[in-house]
Amino acid sequence: MTSTLFPPVRLLRNVRPWGREASDIKIDETGVIVEITPTVAQDYATGTVDGRGLLAIPGLINAHAHVDKSWWGHPWQSYGGEQSTEGRIRHERERRGELGIPSTDITRTVLDQSVRTGTTAFRTHVDVDLGLGLDGISIIRDAFAQFDGALGLQIVAFPQDGVLRRPGVIDLLAQAAASGVEFIGGLDPAAIDRDPVGQLDALFDIAAEHGCGIDIHLHDGGELGAFELELIAERTERYGFQGRVNIAHGFAIVQIPESRRRDLLQTFGQLDVTWTTVAPLRLPQLPLQEFADAGVDFAFGTDGIRDLWSPYGTGDLLGIAWQYGRAGGVVRDADLLRVVELATSRAARFVGREVHDLVVGSRADIVLLDAENPMDALVRTPPREVVIGGGRLLHA
Repeated sequence: MTSTLFPPVRLLRNVRPWGREASDIKIDETGVIVEITPTVAQDYATGTVDGRGLLAIPGLINAHAHVDKSWWGHPWQSYGGEQSTEGRIRHERERRGELGIPSTDITRTVLDQSVRTGTTAFRTHVDVDLGLGLDGISIIRDAFAQFDGALGLQIVAFPQDGVLRRPGVIDLLAQAAASGVEFIGGLDPAAIDRDPVGQLDALFDIAAEHGCGIDIHLHDGGELGAFELELIAERTERYGFQGRVNIAHGFAIVQIPESRRRDLLQTFGQLDVTWTTVAPLRLPQLPLQEFADAGVDFAFGTDGIRDLWSPYGTGDLLGIAWQYGRAGGVVRDADLLRVVELATSRAARFVGREVHDLVVGSRADIVLLDAENPMDALVRTPPREVVIGGGRLLHA
């Protein structure tokens, strides 16, 4: 698809930013919001989109995706393999080649689906292993390039098959970091590599050498997971990595006593370590107020979307926010609003932005929905009527 299919938007008229009064939003040629004024009657000029009084929120941010893994667009694939992290890894390795995973075409299909549901920026993990090398990273970059800069992207080089147990993976992660990926990842340092100290030291050394961040999958639960969280905190402080480390999943934080969780969260807040969650239904949700009190930022992600790990997933990040709110018993307006913000404006840092909002100076990533206010949008998850990314019309 060429960039001519993403026409520039210069004026978005008659929308209600965050549910407030009807406004016109002017966007310059660089895709940045330059003016927000009360709606006035005016002639339609080239580049004008009529918002018809719809609710406007910032574009949704998918802070934990795996857009390289999906079989979206293929015929139905039956779920197989063992129901464990190790079993899923083996199953994926056995079948990904016959399905052509990863590929630019499949990734493009996943991105199109995500855009239709309002996502305009991604932090995606991309497998780096002895079978693929760094090819997945090139494929993902090529797929995003088809959107001509309208979608935000940060890449995590992800060692899905382990770090230390596969000789050569550390070198691949170093090459990925040298190539400009924003983060390198890790996976269950104890359960997968059986050497949490060794894996974490290797990751922090690479990140320190190349100036990237760390975004680590941590499924290990209970006391084992809490121990690994402590190791991550120690290295974040030792390496001066404040603001450069993210915990993905981190189930252990909701499986330990409240007093210990409070102490750990205070430490992570002081170190500016962030969190991403896919709001798994089988576990308690990240406690909204406890994370806020500790100053620990977190954001939502879809994880895999219809892949060899699970047939579930539609790419709808607002649906993940709904799942978090419903499973966590979020009902008060202020908390419902905060959940929408976590999926949009408060997730700015997770894609390398200082601001991601409906304000002058922000990149024009805007989603329109037929809803009374953001709280109503969250609990009903209505269709996304219009999606604008970087001042370009992506979906209408």
